[in-house]
Amino acid sequence: MAIHDADLISIQEARCLAREAKAAQQVFAGFTEDKVDSILKNMVKAALDNTEELARMAVAETGFGKVEDKIIKNKFASINLYEYIKDMKTIGIIREDEKKGIIEIAEPVGVLLGIVPSTNPTSTAIYKSIIALKARDGIVFSPHPSALKCTYEAARLMAEAATEAGAPKGLIGCIKRPSMEATSELMRMPEIAMIIATGGSSMVKASYSAGKPALGVGPGNVPAYIEKTADIKEAVRDIIASKSFDYGTICASEQSVVVDECIKDEVVEEFKKQGAYFMNEGEIEKLGDVLFTKGHAMNAEFVGRSPKEIAKKAGLNIPNNTSVLIGFQEGVGKDYPLSFEKLTTVLGFYTAKDWVEACDICIRLINNGGIGHSLSIHTEDKDMVLKFAVKPVFRILVNTPSSLGGVGATTGLAPSFTLGCGAWGGSSTSDNVTPMHLINIKRVAYAIRDVNSIIPIDKMPIPQKTVTDEQIDIIVKRVINAISVNKDKSGDGYGN
Repeated sequence: MAIHDADLISIQEARCLAREAKAAQQVFAGFTEDKVDSILKNMVKAALDNTEELARMAVAETGFGKVEDKIIKNKFASINLYEYIKDMKTIGIIREDEKKGIIEIAEPVGVLLGIVPSTNPTSTAIYKSIIALKARDGIVFSPHPSALKCTYEAARLMAEAATEAGAPKGLIGCIKRPSMEATSELMRMPEIAMIIATGGSSMVKASYSAGKPALGVGPGNVPAYIEKTADIKEAVRDIIASKSFDYGTICASEQSVVVDECIKDEVVEEFKKQGAYFMNEGEIEKLGDVLFTKGHAMNAEFVGRSPKEIAKKAGLNIPNNTSVLIGFQEGVGKDYPLSFEKLTTVLGFYTAKDWVEACDICIRLINNGGIGHSLSIHTEDKDMVLKFAVKPVFRILVNTPSSLGGVGATTGLAPSFTLGCGAWGGSSTSDNVTPMHLINIKRVAYAIRDVNSIIPIDKMPIPQKTVTDEQIDIIVKRVINAISVNKDKSGDGYGN
């Protein structure tokens, strides 16, 4: 009787996909800018033609989010992204500096491993396919097991559209039998040149430890500060629109609201007018008990859910038209569950006596699982924006829905579903990832013939001596004495 080991089959599939993508990418690397652009246009068309079906598949398979919002995400990941990147120079000579004698030439990285989350499965697959091919890279996707069908379908549509427009077959691939073993195998394979990971912290950490270049993102625990000069009605509208968009599945969505004490009552009243439900202490405790695991990881049952679904699961009784659930919090950390990232329609609420205390609360929230990601501020005071611009995040989003502003939909940031958190957040980039992160740049450097522009070594200025001879003698004596003491104690001159 034949024995079929699922993990071995999955690993073999991963190997075949990587090898096919490598062979295809080596051909694709020679394509012209015009040819690549015609391929991208066909991919965008395929995404737009199937955006509703992909959105329905994603919601049906994962249970996360809203169909109408996932449609918007799919369109944003295709046509909006294309409009932003279409004029990027990613092929051939991309920059030339005649004065310095430097010519910069773009080269593709090779084949990428694209790790896709369950929260944004189809839009992320579309987005990564397009930026990969814009850079003349190939890509193999590792979908989240709970979003396999919809991710595979999005990747298949992108692959077929690319091949139809002239791309080599196999340039875009997707695992049909996802497993940790298959993903690990792809990470190690020589055919994979770079990993671009969007997903949970453990997967991102694994990507960075695979021994090859990786672009990963950290979690976002975004505070939204409503400062006393803010347009309160607009601020509340932005926050609710952002947090309810696809039921909070974008990592740049607001997680907590921080409000100046002098406007607290007005802000709370406005939230209530716009459908927010403020939980009492008992309801907050009841929700906190089921919203997170003991390790403060979010319970997947609550990810991307409507307030009504959350209330039902947690045993709360709320109005049918509730837009978001809000709970007052007095602190940050393990004793305050709403101070953690909540990829759903739940917000923590903090009151600060002034902007200085608000600043402290925001920093503590950011350090509680969102360092390097994003911060939202609603204010009419430009100086206040600059004060908050020094916080340990790389996106300071002003007077805009945070989830949409962070990905570049309502701001001038690059359209992206991979938001880097910089070194602070354990990422290799602090940018919204674009095709420019997926190319290598070689430089042709001519000798500088203008001798007047070169300073001879013997003519370089010598720094003035700032230490006297007497001070140098004292330092030398102290070093000799220290060596003697260590030698007496240890038997050699190194203190070992």
